Amino acid sequence: MESRNVNQTLDQRAQILLKTLVERYIADGQPVGSRALSKSSGLELSPATIRNVMADLEEFGLVASPHTSAGRIPTARGYRLFVDSLLTVQPLQQAQLLELESQLQPDQPQRVINAASHLLSELTRFAGVVVTARKETARIRQIEFVGLSERRVLLIIVTQKGDVQNRILLTQRAYTNDELTRATNFLNHNFAGLDFDEIRERIREELVQLREDMSDLMAQAITAGKEAISETEQSSYVLSGERNLLEVEDLSSNMGRLRELFRLFEHKSGLLQLLEVSRDAQGVQIFIGGESGIASLDDCAVVTAPYKVDGQVVGSLGVIGPTRMAYERVIPIVDITARLLSSALSPPQG
Repeated sequence: MESRNVNQTLDQRAQILLKTLVERYIADGQPVGSRALSKSSGLELSPATIRNVMADLEEFGLVASPHTSAGRIPTARGYRLFVDSLLTVQPLQQAQLLELESQLQPDQPQRVINAASHLLSELTRFAGVVVTARKETARIRQIEFVGLSERRVLLIIVTQKGDVQNRILLTQRAYTNDELTRATNFLNHNFAGLDFDEIRERIREELVQLREDMSDLMAQAITAGKEAISETEQSSYVLSGERNLLEVEDLSSNMGRLRELFRLFEHKSGLLQLLEVSRDAQGVQIFIGGESGIASLDDCAVVTAPYKVDGQVVGSLGVIGPTRMAYERVIPIVDITARLLSSALSPPQG
């Protein structure tokens, strides 16, 4: 990772000063000056020497100087190097561990997932999120076409698990009831038990059995059916404590950015895409600022970890907060919650 390459070019003195600066800024939220660094770092360095080191760190893009202060604050790149190379993770407090263990016992999966999201939020005072397991591909039990008006046809889809989806098709021509019945019988006879991707592949060969002018209806049905079923197959997530972010000064000071963040929570797809990436991670993964690739998270950090059911990764969970978060506390909370959720969703057999 790039931060480790930078770290290799920093001598021990610069690393200690950067670590001290990040820790002080996380604790106080104020730019850190040379005098404070001299006192807190334990190094016997003159203010001039510290200023020189700070200038080097600024040149590397690890710290920045706000216009209103002589002190410095860490950049997203500085946080990244701190998290990757300089962080000392704190063990979870016994009371927090006991609360997690008591709340994440084997139970109904949805209740346990809701509890995990709530606990992540409660213990960190940020937003907690758990991505639910992606549902397996739905296979079709029955499809039916029902004429509604001259060029409107109702498509009814029943999956093998009994889920029902309805879609209205706007057709290029009117279809008789007899044509709709023949199309219904054709699909059910040839494709029951398949998913829509399999139907799409096979129907190209089978359509010669129907009149050519029925192909438009079939194509529309497959496209609409695929979209309808995909909505039920997608992962979703449980979000708790998003209102906590209103109390975070680093975020609430920019209401425009905060509104963008809440729109992200509402629309889900962007955040889901980010959290899906962490499913493939080994343990805790951290996205700081622009690393997420989502503009509304530029002032945020997302700490995630995958969780498993019976040894297989099925989802991920995490905490969303400001870049100025106590990573040494949040990381073990996310890590242990993922482990306990995995255990609760995979009770011993027998």
